[in-house]
Amino acid sequence: MLIDILKETGALLEGHFLLSSGKHSNRYVQCAKLLQYPDKAEEAIKPIAEKVKEIDFDIVVGPAMGGIVVGYELGRQTGKPSIFTERVDGKMTLRRGFQIEKGQKILIAEDVVTTGKSSFETVEVINSLGGEVVGIACLVDRSTGDIGLPLYSGVKLEIETYDEENCPLCKANIPYEKPGSRNMKK
Repeated sequence: MLIDILKETGALLEGHFLLSSGKHSNRYVQCAKLLQYPDKAEEAIKPIAEKVKEIDFDIVVGPAMGGIVVGYELGRQTGKPSIFTERVDGKMTLRRGFQIEKGQKILIAEDVVTTGKSSFETVEVINSLGGEVVGIACLVDRSTGDIGLPLYSGVKLEIETYDEENCPLCKANIPYEKPGSRNMKK
């Protein structure tokens, strides 16, 4: 079960975290700690590959950073090509000679979906190239509502988040960590 793999690999962290959204949390999922182990990545992504095997899609696109390894492994398990988008000067783009053909059906791959920010930046890139996004596959679904696209996850986690002014961890003077790959602006 994915939750066991997250715990076993130290990917489910407990403490005080400043999230890329600016909110605070007492838990954080650092999927990179899981994805450093190819055998664990294969095991964790296998149920997701099973969920998407009946979906008609041509290519997997993972937003950098979190979606690169997930996208690669999902592509490997489904027999589909896998490419990635990345930010250049703060804007998500497709580079490195990767192409999306008009009409191609795209499955986005992520490590964790919370707000869907990276995914929707990637949707904009795909749409601008004439591709059609058919869904998002992710290891961990932390979303709190309908994100507007079908979501295929390995596990759904509900992790409490707080605005800074209401954060009980701040009130207890517990210092926070800033995990993740996106630059924090505060």
